[in-house]
Amino acid sequence: MLEIPESLTIAAQLNETVKGLEIRRVEAAHTKHSFAWYTGAPDFYAETMEGKPLGEAIGWGSYVEIDVGDYRFAVGDGTNLRYYASGEKLPPRYQTRIELEDGSNLVCTVQMYGSMFLVDPKEYDNFYYHVAKEKPMPGSEEFDYAYFRELREQASGTLSMKAFLATEQRIPGLGNGVLQDILLRAGLHPKKKMGTVPESRWRQVYQALTDTLEKMTAAGGRNTEKDLFGRPGRYPVMLSKNTLGKGCPYCGNTIQKASYLGGTVYFCPGCQEL
Repeated sequence: MLEIPESLTIAAQLNETVKGLEIRRVEAAHTKHSFAWYTGAPDFYAETMEGKPLGEAIGWGSYVEIDVGDYRFAVGDGTNLRYYASGEKLPPRYQTRIELEDGSNLVCTVQMYGSMFLVDPKEYDNFYYHVAKEKPMPGSEEFDYAYFRELREQASGTLSMKAFLATEQRIPGLGNGVLQDILLRAGLHPKKKMGTVPESRWRQVYQALTDTLEKMTAAGGRNTEKDLFGRPGRYPVMLSKNTLGKGCPYCGNTIQKASYLGGTVYFCPGCQEL
């Protein structure tokens, strides 16, 4: 799933690979999918994008957005965006394909759910889109400890650490995937209530958050996710379905899992206090 490390990585790869190339042909809604979301009819994509050059790509939150004239093509969480060189075999099923002047293709596929929006940013009215663009991202100057403390003070102390960090778009792009390693580094259980975390520990939480996301991004994303070219990231995730039942890298205790807040959390019973 697209979270902060992957959105930043894929945007950088787009700028290195296809920026400036003219769009030759666009197919939207190629393969029917009940939970693939678009803006407008499929023909709208072709009419608006064909003949235009691809502009700057940016990653923010769980979105990757590309300038296309006065519009933005925005791929959201749950959509896989892949680059295929000229002559490279395309998947038989996909939702959107952007063919470029050199014969290469950008292909979007959706498994569970995903969005591929083509929007005029001045007119598009979507809460999640605008919140993700307006809030500062971890790693930026604006996302300093004072801002993080403000987020904490605005939240209820009865919230769990997972609910605080990974819900309600408090930190867009920080989802259940990257959350696991952040909380392991901070030494806190996902179910631990915010109000029980002493003031002295909160800077440690902030540091774990920013350091973990920086390492994930510098490594081209997590090894549980793939980049623009379909390659796994180089950051070895410590807590995921791939490490369940193995030893914690810090203390050796067996990594466990639990269902919580609509997803699965992984944790070390030795390192993460509840």
